[in-house]
Amino acid sequence: MKILVTGSNGQLGNEIKSILSAGCSEIGGNFTHLSNSDVDYIDIEQLDISLIDDVVAYVKNGNYDVIINCAALTNVDGCETNLSDLAFKVNALGARNLAIAADKIGAKLVHVSTDYVFDGNASKPYKEWDKKDPQSVYGNTKSLGEDYVRDFCKKYFILRTSWLYGYVGKNFVKTMLNAGRKNGSLKVVNDQRGNPTNANDLAHHILKLITTDEYGIYHCTGNGECTWFEFTQKIIEYSGINATVTPCSSSEFPTPTKRPSYSGLDNMMLRNTIGDEMRNWQDALKDYIKKVKL
Repeated sequence: MKILVTGSNGQLGNEIKSILSAGCSEIGGNFTHLSNSDVDYIDIEQLDISLIDDVVAYVKNGNYDVIINCAALTNVDGCETNLSDLAFKVNALGARNLAIAADKIGAKLVHVSTDYVFDGNASKPYKEWDKKDPQSVYGNTKSLGEDYVRDFCKKYFILRTSWLYGYVGKNFVKTMLNAGRKNGSLKVVNDQRGNPTNANDLAHHILKLITTDEYGIYHCTGNGECTWFEFTQKIIEYSGINATVTPCSSSEFPTPTKRPSYSGLDNMMLRNTIGDEMRNWQDALKDYIKKVKL
């Protein structure tokens, strides 16, 4: 199998590379059948996915069986303020270009999306069929990227995830670990609720999907939900850091982008196709904290 991974320097791309190299995931899945795959890991330095001619030429030349698109502009506040055009180019046009290129050679396309495609006002987990209603530039560009993938590619897997953390780059868990050690006290919002997701678990399910024809839209997040405050409590508890965590409201930390009050996702499509092996968010976090290097 010949695979292209875009955005490979990020959290998710790194975990895909790690699993393929090791032949297994943290969940315990065996991927030795993919270990001999010819995989090209690229990022912006190798290919600007917002340029349609470059993307089509690159994909055609590579003659890939599978394209896994991990590239995204995820700076939510930046998207809302001074990076809206760049967000559109990466999150929407990039997805469109990869979809067009994949379809031209009959390749499967995996596209990673977000809980921000919903309005964030629900009281129970969103299902894959729920109506999208993004409330931010980031959410709108990711939603349009989904639409383009569906419009231009026949063989697609769209995976919506949330609160993602991995071993490379910046993320909420690392930020709280560093701040807890440095300050000894943390104040964290307790009125936003969602699903923390370990990037290794998400990568595991992506690699399971690419050997199937189970095309469609998936929710793929850690099982169980919590607030950012409750998430931080467990981060500090599992790390053994001597720090206190105090709850507060979102109004105490205003941001250019309104965060979803509730963004829980239901992994319904996973359960009914390849199986939902996503770990409970607390178990996945505990394992991560044992291994992460700051």
